[in-house]
Amino acid sequence: MVRLKDIAQRAGVSVMTVSKALRDAPDVAEATRARIQALARELGYVPDSLAQGLRTRATRLFGVIIPAVTHPVYARVLLALEERTHELGYDLLCAHTLNLLEREEYAIRRMLSRRVEGLFLCPVPRLQAEARIYQELAVSRTPVVLLSQPPPYCAQFPSAAGDDLTGAYLATRHLLELGHRRIAFLAGPIAAPWAQERLDGYRRALREGGIEPDDRLIFPGGTTIEDGAQAAEQLLAEAPDATAVFASNDLTAIGFGHSLLDRGVRIPQEVSLVGFGNTLAAKYFRVPLTTVRQPKRRLGHAAMNLMSQLLRHQSAESVRLPVTLAVRASTAPPRTGPLPVGV
Repeated sequence: MVRLKDIAQRAGVSVMTVSKALRDAPDVAEATRARIQALARELGYVPDSLAQGLRTRATRLFGVIIPAVTHPVYARVLLALEERTHELGYDLLCAHTLNLLEREEYAIRRMLSRRVEGLFLCPVPRLQAEARIYQELAVSRTPVVLLSQPPPYCAQFPSAAGDDLTGAYLATRHLLELGHRRIAFLAGPIAAPWAQERLDGYRRALREGGIEPDDRLIFPGGTTIEDGAQAAEQLLAEAPDATAVFASNDLTAIGFGHSLLDRGVRIPQEVSLVGFGNTLAAKYFRVPLTTVRQPKRRLGHAAMNLMSQLLRHQSAESVRLPVTLAVRASTAPPRTGPLPVGV
């Protein structure tokens, strides 16, 4: 491993001069600085970030805590964060909660122990109004930016999120404009603010269309493909008269759609289907999925802008990014008559 001492010997200067040159200190002559930096590159010198952190107490690390990097929405957000992190000269540490409270607490404490200079996180949904781990996080004074709408237990932190209520409203209104009146909704986790806003948007659009929401058309949809398949079983048994289904996320919609298609139910001729998120899988589903475009990359950039403000000790106000509807082949006017017998 190449040391500062090795570069100093080759350059014929002191170790202190090498250190200053590699830090672009102003009290080193330009020609000397350029020569030392070129020699460091030639020798393959890699700075010891741990030693630097001990001297300056600056780790140049950001932490990000998300449910799972395999989730198509968070994968794009993470990519955007990494791009901006690289531009700022930081490194990014990533941890997954799998939506488990104990993993979330462990991940937050590990990030604090690594002395990250800022933390991005998507809170695990919980019904309680307070959470001790977020109280600890506030006391630590570590800059925090949420990657979703803030639940009550961490409302003190700024957040970057899409406009979930408007997105759900647009999706439901699209189905109403096609002529649907029996529109089922596959809800997300009850404790998640984004899920509640999407439910509110669905209900608002129905009421504006002169339809009183029917709780018998609201089903637990979860967040996964498997959850969507289970919801299809329940909906076909309890609400076979539904002509359209709005799922609160793309993965649930895809699981639901697979189950219907495997049973011989045609989409959209017999059931129209809408998702939320505009993930890559939605566009290439067996029937390209109408869905709400969620601004994933812009969300990551907006979160980093908030973090930059916090690092400069400026106030940072939460942002809501606009959403739009992507209309594809999975929606059409409603069928006339019941579903085929035996579905």
